[in-house]
Amino acid sequence: MAETKITKEVFDFLKQLENNNNRDWFNAHKKQFTRLNDGVKEVFTAVAEKMKQHDEIEKLKFFRIYRDVRFSKNKSPYKTNLGASMSRAGAHRRGGYYMHIQPNQNFIAAGFWAPSKEDLFRIRKEWEVDSTDLRELMNKKKFKDTWGDLVGEELKTAPKGFDKEHPNIDLIRRKQFIFTKQLSDKEVMSPDFATTLSDAFKTIRPYFDLMSNVLTTNLNGESLLD
Repeated sequence: MAETKITKEVFDFLKQLENNNNRDWFNAHKKQFTRLNDGVKEVFTAVAEKMKQHDEIEKLKFFRIYRDVRFSKNKSPYKTNLGASMSRAGAHRRGGYYMHIQPNQNFIAAGFWAPSKEDLFRIRKEWEVDSTDLRELMNKKKFKDTWGDLVGEELKTAPKGFDKEHPNIDLIRRKQFIFTKQLSDKEVMSPDFATTLSDAFKTIRPYFDLMSNVLTTNLNGESLLD
């Protein structure tokens, strides 16, 4: 029977897997993994259900435990974490959510991991014109207390076509636009974990509304959607 919450056994299993990252050990513990993984999936599904109260989720994707080692120097066959992502529904809703379970390294994330070339250019042009709304949003106490500062990959200098001395260059040079929130193992094992995640994701909604508006309009504010 699937667990109704994430238990200490999940963390114990992942720690053991880190120390025994080989097919023989994993196959010998496959039934235990399947049971624990089903329990984590149940919790992630509960988060997605709660999200329906304040957003529309198109798809909940569970990530496989198996690593793709074809192009990696690390040939360990298994991940030592469990994760899932949620994409928002509809062309007018942009952004995505991610949930990550790993001993002492749990976190959730929300934002834009890999914007297309066109989306990235549009975002940069927006901040070239004005970043007031974004900065005001990021500095609101509840938002900052929950999500901290914007993170993600960025260029060392200005992207081609942009002034490296621009006052908003800290935003313009970004390649990703992500917020993360760290969670303790104790928080993850709480019976209220699904609600905690849903509430945190609700707090990111104004950011998604702002970015969705940017990505579905041109610089004149005219809709790009048919």
